[in-house]
Amino acid sequence: MSSTLTVSPARGSRGIGLIAIIAGILLVLAGVVVWIVVAMTLADEQITVADDASMFAGQQVAGPLTAYAQADVIDRHALEASGGATYAELDQDDPVRATVMNASFLRASLFTSVVAFGVCALVIGLGLLFILIGAALRRLAGGPMVAVETPGNTSQGDLSGPPRHGADLPAGDATPPTRHSTRPTDAPPPDRTEPPRA
Repeated sequence: MSSTLTVSPARGSRGIGLIAIIAGILLVLAGVVVWIVVAMTLADEQITVADDASMFAGQQVAGPLTAYAQADVIDRHALEASGGATYAELDQDDPVRATVMNASFLRASLFTSVVAFGVCALVIGLGLLFILIGAALRRLAGGPMVAVETPGNTSQGDLSGPPRHGADLPAGDATPPTRHSTRPTDAPPPDRTEPPRA
């Protein structure tokens, strides 16, 4: 005996998917807008990567890679000016200390912009992920109901073993198992009548 189980999509999945898509779009837009603002702010400073930089020499600082390259070359120039000493290692009355301090501030500002670009990239990536998850939820929720045939409970126990007598016959045609008697065939059947009650 088998039964039919109807599997339907979870309630509310389409709404959750729509919310995820909207949140993803907002995250992507926010990430792109902030990226553009940071890039324009850096470009307005008219900073050019030094000619002796290890990469992007002579290019305008307007992105994460050029900002990192300029911060690296500023650090190298500051260490050359101080003889390899950092700001904290210089004496307070050393005239080079102000140059090293300004270099440290410039590097911190450039690294802040690099971090801002990284956060923007992270937000854009999360937004795209939310959009994909939302689209998948809506697709799954829009699917049809599925009817699944499941085996029902039978009195025969485990169905994985060999079939019992009559199990492979259609319903109604199964014959009961043959009963074997242990009493001799020539003996008369016992008298099962009860004596009359007084």
